[in-house]
Amino acid sequence: MGYDGRVAPGDAPATREAAHARISKISVSNMHNNVYLVTDLASNDALLIDAADDWPAIRAMLDADGGHVTQIVTTHRHWDHTRALPDAVEATGARTLAGAEDAAELPVPVDRPLHDGDTVQVGELLLEVVALRGHTPGSIALALHAADGHTHLFTGDSLFPGGVGATDHYEYQSFPQLIDDVEERIFGRYDDNTYVYPGHGDDTTLAAERPHLAEWRARGW
Repeated sequence: MGYDGRVAPGDAPATREAAHARISKISVSNMHNNVYLVTDLASNDALLIDAADDWPAIRAMLDADGGHVTQIVTTHRHWDHTRALPDAVEATGARTLAGAEDAAELPVPVDRPLHDGDTVQVGELLLEVVALRGHTPGSIALALHAADGHTHLFTGDSLFPGGVGATDHYEYQSFPQLIDDVEERIFGRYDDNTYVYPGHGDDTTLAAERPHLAEWRARGW
């Protein structure tokens, strides 16, 4: 079976080979949070993205992959994306990274605050940091330009199939800011040959979502 990005809690990891990188995905918790692992095949170094919940399930994904987690990135501060973070840090000894404006809100110290335009190196892989304000002040996405000819974009809760993330639960949230950042920094920087890996649910592509940008802006969510 090929990778389709569809996983539910309790499923085995879905794995995509992307030339020199391997991307694994599981879903955890009753909120169906996605947890991603990006492994550099040359060095076996790996990056864990969003240790959301259920450390035993995350540990099983790491064991199945066989990579060495050297860094853990949290895409944003919300509690449902950080519940397994203390256990993950303790077990792996990995460095922690998060958007600078969200770093102080995480349940562990952040070793490296990230800003728009920064890069994260994992073995021989290089991922670009994209700041996406609006869902939280320090939300980020990570973009991997892989040798398979695709960009692989991990968007947290800022971009999903069918729209941007929620902006109506906290006073620090802003739909105008989020839609502006997503349009400029995601759709303005990356082409339609981009896979999108969101913080919950199924994957999508920029090709599938780009025609709906004006619709999202008009409806206000």
